[in-house]
Amino acid sequence: MRTLIGAIAATLLLSTAAFAGQTEGLIKKVDKDALTLTLDDGKSYKLTAQTDLDALTPGMDIVIAYDVNNGENVVTDMQLPDSDTN
Repeated sequence: MRTLIGAIAATLLLSTAAFAGQTEGLIKKVDKDALTLTLDDGKSYKLTAQTDLDALTPGMDIVIAYDVNNGENVVTDMQLPDSDTN
């Protein structure tokens, strides 16, 4: 029984990880009302209410980590270009 529960838990963890992804590109559009970000490849990503939308501008290069929840790409982490030009 213990082995069966372990196998089921491992399967669930693997299937959850299969829905995670990472991408990078240029920001094409930021929709502050819908809390979405669209990249130059046409794909949209859902942002959280805590995201600093003023820091995101079209033309900016960005790296996004996301999960797929209910058919939506939901941003879990993002990396913006360094603003430090030293």
